[in-house]
Amino acid sequence: MIDILIYLMVFMPMLGAFVSYLIGRKSKKARDYFVAGLAILEFVFAVLLVAVDVGHEGYLVYVPEVCGMGLTFTVDGFRVLYAAIACFMWMCTSVFSKEYFAHYRNRNRYYLFQLLTLGATTGIFLSGDLYTTFIFFEIMSISSYVWVAHDETGPSLRAAETYLAVAIIGGLTLLIGLFLLYSQTGTLRISELYEACQGKNVYPACLCMLVGFGAKAGAFPLQIWLPKAHPVAPAPASALLSGILTKTGIFGVLVISCQILLHDAAWGAFILVIGVITMFLGALLAVFSIDFKRTLACSSVSQIGFILVGVGMQGLLGEHNEIAIRGTMLHMVNHSLFKLVLFMAAGVIYMNIHKLDLNDIRGFGRNKPLLKFIYLMGALGIGGIPLLSGYISKTLLHESMVEYIHEIEGGHILNSIFSLHTMEIFEWIFLISGGMTIAYMLKLFVAVFVEKNKDAAVQEKYDGMKKYMKPASAIVLTMGAVLFPIFGILPYATMDVIADMSEGFMGWNHAGHSVDYFTWVNLKGSVISIIIGVLLYFGIVRTLLMKKQTDGSRDYVNRWWKYLDLEDYFYRPVLLQFLPTVCAALCLVIDRFTDGIVVILRKTIYKDSLIHKEIDEGNSVTYTLGSLFNKGAALLNKTVWRSMPRMTDYRHRFALKYASFKENIGFIERSLSYGLILFCLGLCAVLIYLLVAAFV
Repeated sequence: MIDILIYLMVFMPMLGAFVSYLIGRKSKKARDYFVAGLAILEFVFAVLLVAVDVGHEGYLVYVPEVCGMGLTFTVDGFRVLYAAIACFMWMCTSVFSKEYFAHYRNRNRYYLFQLLTLGATTGIFLSGDLYTTFIFFEIMSISSYVWVAHDETGPSLRAAETYLAVAIIGGLTLLIGLFLLYSQTGTLRISELYEACQGKNVYPACLCMLVGFGAKAGAFPLQIWLPKAHPVAPAPASALLSGILTKTGIFGVLVISCQILLHDAAWGAFILVIGVITMFLGALLAVFSIDFKRTLACSSVSQIGFILVGVGMQGLLGEHNEIAIRGTMLHMVNHSLFKLVLFMAAGVIYMNIHKLDLNDIRGFGRNKPLLKFIYLMGALGIGGIPLLSGYISKTLLHESMVEYIHEIEGGHILNSIFSLHTMEIFEWIFLISGGMTIAYMLKLFVAVFVEKNKDAAVQEKYDGMKKYMKPASAIVLTMGAVLFPIFGILPYATMDVIADMSEGFMGWNHAGHSVDYFTWVNLKGSVISIIIGVLLYFGIVRTLLMKKQTDGSRDYVNRWWKYLDLEDYFYRPVLLQFLPTVCAALCLVIDRFTDGIVVILRKTIYKDSLIHKEIDEGNSVTYTLGSLFNKGAALLNKTVWRSMPRMTDYRHRFALKYASFKENIGFIERSLSYGLILFCLGLCAVLIYLLVAAFV
């Protein structure tokens, strides 16, 4: 039964993708219903899998002879839960997509790659070894690229280029990490890695894998694709990119942190630093943004940072990391559902007015109570407001930091990597980042649902939109939004049950003390963030980030310094200008050196022989064949073609064909050269590492 469910969940969407494409060639309406029905059926299978009791150790499914090493799937609480969340989000976005894409082109292509990505994403979350993870990871990255490029405009193609570049570089680095890990352990089975890694230096392998997984998660400094991809991708795709695809990266980070380097304080400290930077930087970018979806994209970077803080605290707290584990798990779930609701709310705005700039969409939601409720639930939840689900997960993450600080103060941690002062700074960055979350979500709410548009005619048009979304879309958005207050009001009956499902995967094997979420000690952190958020909104957003116009109105302005764009002013210059220039100079030096040696050899040991006749164009083959054809043509001109002799030089024609062939081959070589160089460099690094390891 479990085997069949896993096969259906992973491979049924992939096969269904091609069926949907064929159906769409005949009937677009039938295709829409087919895709939505398939997504609903996938969610039903996921729920059935959640209901199966597989015990603490989980259930293993092995598919032999696939890609050489076979595929391995594992069913446990964490994996099944996240597979179910992925299926739930695909179900909601598939229903919403029917209305959202009503007037789009290339819908057949979108649904094809949407279902392919669903199968690959499910395969990642259910993977039982890193080889299986890698295979589906690459399928997911390539198929989701089409989402970003869907509109085929200049900005969307550039963003898709960035997304693909990060995915390929991350994938190659991940592959190098897997080579290193397998060479030392002899296995990639996730459940066997902890024992296999004991006594071995697996940090180089883990760092390589972290680059690959962190790039997909959107962790600093590889978060560059998120703010670029989300504003140009269709809203349903943005919800999945932010809510689920980033979690495949977090899944990989958890494999490293909870299965390979379990309770490793040094690794936890490293992840904590990355998390703190990602958390703060993402929130800062969101405060400055004036595009609705870009703000949500930068928010995703920040929330990934919150999750990484939880992962880092797991390593620092060691065996007493229960609170950090539960906070990490719950914030992953919360963020997925928050971004499902918020991006689809952005989609409702965009499909009505095709704009997302806050100055253009200002006042759109003033007379739309349902949309206002949906957005508010997502905004208050992600802001960590008490009685909503985000408060529960953020409280646990904050409590894990406070617990570690108390451990340092009490002298229970003698050789702490971070000093007490440093941890207190990290705690304040956590609270300030939470405050910035409230500030930018408040900015969006006020702009869209409170303020009036400065153009009275536009505002009247917005107010007159009564049927701004269809019942099916309203149902799926409301269904997601009502989860947040239910989870927040009843955390012990809902969120604690969800957190318990992380027990086996994240290395938490004992019950600790329960958290009283609504005591003043825990409420205090949320209150501090709320105060900071309100002060930032009125002190920064309403003053420095708005500009008074000549007509007396005030517009939102983006004052972020463009030279702080990592992609445009660091990655692209380094990868496309600096490295090619350095490599070209190096090759030139080597070429000149080699030429010098060749000249010396030809003048001494290998003396030149006289060349009787140089070929003007082509090569010896084209010259010989052309000469034969010329003689044949001359003979025909004297006999068969006597009445109409044909003057042609086949040596020249064949030389042109040869030149064209060489040019085409050159195009192919140049398009593959950069990727091959990266692969060869990585392979050389692996071989050098293996040689050094063998002798050491």
